[in-house]
Amino acid sequence: MKKNVNKIRWSKADMAYNVINVTILGLLMLLVLYPLYFVVIASISDPSAVGTGQVLFWPSGLNFDGYQRIFEYEMIWVGYRNSIIYAITGSFLSVSLTMTAGYVFTRNRMPGRKFFLALYTIPMFFNGGLIPTYLVVQGMNLVDNPLILILLGAVSMYNIIITKTFIRSNIPEEMFEAAKIDGCGSIRYFFSVVIPLSKAIIAVLVVFSVVGQWNSYFNALIYISNKAYYPLQLVIRDILNTQTAMMQALETGSMGADAMMEIYRAESMKYGVIIVASLPMLMVYPFAQKYFTKGVMIGAVKG
Repeated sequence: MKKNVNKIRWSKADMAYNVINVTILGLLMLLVLYPLYFVVIASISDPSAVGTGQVLFWPSGLNFDGYQRIFEYEMIWVGYRNSIIYAITGSFLSVSLTMTAGYVFTRNRMPGRKFFLALYTIPMFFNGGLIPTYLVVQGMNLVDNPLILILLGAVSMYNIIITKTFIRSNIPEEMFEAAKIDGCGSIRYFFSVVIPLSKAIIAVLVVFSVVGQWNSYFNALIYISNKAYYPLQLVIRDILNTQTAMMQALETGSMGADAMMEIYRAESMKYGVIIVASLPMLMVYPFAQKYFTKGVMIGAVKG
């Protein structure tokens, strides 16, 4: 005996809406995915084919010279090493300070809590500017010191607000009162109760911090001149600038055919570098993904 199944009857207006909606979303998806796909196929295509615009939808003349040149280019690995160090140490410092500050701001009895909260909030809207910041860094003898890349941006009030809201929403005040009766102090309560119950928001903070550190190049551009301390993004910037200078020289006719092939190889290397530079973030995110949405939604500011 066949069961009666209630089928949804779509009106013509619903059908038209669905067609338009799917079409628009499909076009948006193509706009996002095609540049990523093009980078992948361009990195493994013949450099001359990429340079002359022959690579559009599939690779042309399979070629891995770009990756070979990347593996042979020492500065790429220097930048990789530095970026990994900056990301790990910077994230550890940032997450530690953010969790500590977020916890402290949940303590209603803390003297001057509102004052310090306002003091931390003001820099979200106003800052001293680049030149005063540079003078302060120079006065602390941190110019051309890799430590400055870890210290600058270690504290984000946006992350502190998310953390504070998360702790208030998920760890009731009664738990602290019960722990206090049992002789547990604020510091022990933070490490024994708050930290274990805050894995979701910690994962979110780690992702935010690691991605921010990995993609950061402006601070290094301003404060670092020694190439031994360059992060990967600054090394990539130098590669792009060199390629741009070679292209300009070629347009003026001051370079020959051999130089043109060198430019094409640099173009292929550029696409390969983009992929190599993105791999660590693609590897880190899946491990924190299960906490990411939960941490952001629960830690969101509630009205």
